[in-house]
Parts: sequence; C-alpha cells; structure tokens
Amino acid sequence: MADDTRPPLDASSARTLDARLSRRLSELRDADLYRVRRVIGGTHGVRLEVDGHECLNFCSNDYLGLASDPRVSRAAQRALQECGTGSGASALISGYNREHRLLEEALAEFTGYPRVLLFTSGWAANCGVLRGLLGRDDVLIADELNHASLIDGGRLSGARYVRVSHADVDGFAAALDDSRFPVADSRLRVVVTDSVFSMDGDLAPLPGLSALCTQHGAALMTDDAHGFGVLGAQGRGANELLGTRPDIYVATMGKSLGAAGAFVAGSEALIEYLIQRARSFVFSTAPPPAIAAAAREALRIISDEPALRAQLHANIARFTEGAAQLGIRLGPPAVEHAGLTPIQPLLIGDSAQTMKASRALFERGYWVAGIRPPTVAAGTARLRITLSAGHQPAHIDGLLDAMRACGLGRS
Repeated sequence: MADDTRPPLDASSARTLDARLSRRLSELRDADLYRVRRVIGGTHGVRLEVDGHECLNFCSNDYLGLASDPRVSRAAQRALQECGTGSGASALISGYNREHRLLEEALAEFTGYPRVLLFTSGWAANCGVLRGLLGRDDVLIADELNHASLIDGGRLSGARYVRVSHADVDGFAAALDDSRFPVADSRLRVVVTDSVFSMDGDLAPLPGLSALCTQHGAALMTDDAHGFGVLGAQGRGANELLGTRPDIYVATMGKSLGAAGAFVAGSEALIEYLIQRARSFVFSTAPPPAIAAAAREALRIISDEPALRAQLHANIARFTEGAAQLGIRLGPPAVEHAGLTPIQPLLIGDSAQTMKASRALFERGYWVAGIRPPTVAAGTARLRITLSAGHQPAHIDGLLDAMRACGLGRS
C-alpha cells in the first residue's frame, strides 16, 4: 500500500476558526446586532405562541391572513394525499407536477402575462433571472434600497452594476444616458427595482421608470413581493395600481398567498430562456406539489374575495390614523404612498433603543420586530410594523395603546 502523504489534521485550525468567530459574535452582541430565532408553536396567524408565550403578531408578511386559512390547508392536504410530500427532482428531470403547471397557468391568467415560471423562493427567482440574463458586457441599473436578492443576483451576473439613489427618476435617467449602447448593439441594459420596498413600505416610481426604459430601449424588472395580492382593485399588485407592465415581473407566494416559493412572469421568450439558463431553476428540486396547490387555492381566494383586501386597507388606515393622533411618525422622511401598504416602519435610529422598544412591546403581548443593520442602513434601526386583514380593530387599538405606554408617542 502506498504511503499516505496527506498532512495530519491540525486541530488548532478549528480552534482558531472558532476563536475568530466567537470574537465576531461578541462584537455583534456588544453592538446590539445579534439576532435570535424565536420558536413558533402552531399556525402562523395573527395570534401566535412565541417561545411558549401568547402574543399578537404585528411583524408577519401574511398580509391577507391566508397562511392559516383552512381552505388553503385543505388544498395542500388533498395534494399531499394525491402527490406525496416531495417532487423528487428538478423540474427539468421528473419534478414538474401537474400542480405546478396548473399554478403557473393560473398565475399567468391573473397577472396578464403570457407565461409564468415557478421558483423555490424569491431569492432563487431574482438571482436566477439576473444571473441568467446578464453577463459581463451588460449593464444593470438598480435602486440602492433593492432587496438583497436583487443586489446579490446583480453581482453574481458579472454585469456592470450601477446603483442609483432611492426612487430617483432623474438618477435612473442619467444612468441610462451614461450607459447608452449603439443602436445595433446586442448588449442588455436592465433597470431593476422593488415595487414596494420591504423596510420602508414605499412604492417605486414605476410609471417614470417604465417611460425611461421605453425611451432608452432598456428592460424593466420589478420585484413585487410586497405588492402582489395587496395592491390594486383586483389585487394584481403595483402594476395594477400604477398602470405599469414591466418586462420581467417577479413576486412571491409566501406573503399575500400564505404559501411559499416565487414566480417570474413575462413573455414566452423570457420564460423559455429562463427554463434553459436560470441556474437556480435548472439545478433546484422543484417545490412540493402541495405548496403549489395551496398557492393556487389562495390565488382563487384573492380573486374571489376582494373584501380581504378591503379589510387590510381599513386596518392600515386605522393604524396610521391612530398613530398620527398619538404623535407617532411612521416611515422615513419624504416617503410617498405611506398609507397604501401594510408595512409601517417606526424609525428609532439606535439599535439598542430599537430592541428595547421591541422587547417592551413583546412583554405587553405584541410582537413587533426590531430591524437593525445590515438589513437597514446604520442609524436607521426601526420597528417594522406590519398589518394583516386578520387583525381586529381591538388588536390595532391595543398595539397603539402599548406603543404609547412604551413611550413611543405622546404620553
């Protein structure tokens, strides 16, 4: 037998790694940036059991309360009985179940796009689209407050990345002017933005961006994770509300639909190309068929029951009006559309004070997440308050009273 020339394992390297990580963890604790998972018992609804304590949930993205709707659960249960728990392979091998196809067709009809492609998550969708479409010779022009998945997808693509100040239409125009290609050039320019920004709750200036893209021959991509199902008369999202139609439309199914996963909607050519080249689609096991069945039932409910959206927007109005009466200023300065979305941030600034306020509310039975860097910029730590159609007026009034008792408004 040949001698084994491999060097012996060095136990000190593991100790060095742990020592370094322990120092970094201590630094996070000292800066009030250390994060802790909390364990939820039972369904993820308005009322929660969190680490064994009952509370009212004001930090979920389950905007229409469908994550705990029994009709959605029954749809998943039926699919579990018929299709089993997993899809077993990627969609291009043997994982593409009829439930996936039915959901794609329903989403295409609902959004008004020719085709839809399912992904396992919003992160997978955004990274898959940007890395699949763009290369080193292309240009990506992005809002500085875009979701991390859009930022990482853009960086992974290798395209020239141009960051524009938040919601600055003039800044996007300048970036498009500076990146102009010859008319016959085949390189791509893509403008990408969240539709509803997840930490501020404001809307992107989509009409202005759409007009710019048309003028400059660029493609517009929007991530409507927090608008889909919530905005517009029929719940079709920011497109319906603002009268726009981006070339690439991404939304998730883990928020208003109360399920999981995401989808990309667009032209026949776009979807066929992504099927061939989006690595996060090609190389990922397809989502469980039961999740697709649940999402399709939730989509039916959104289509058939506009009262859910009406209740959500009534709750948003009740909360924002009550906060104003208490002298609580919601949202960053100069945020437009502040009363339209269920995301209502209360900026505190200091991370330690933010977490102190979050703990104080939790002790009173209200779970409101404290959001700190790096999720938001340094000095802009906040309480991210989210409303749901499932909240009752008494829940909202109780939260406002608790906020006042915690010193977050006028005494």
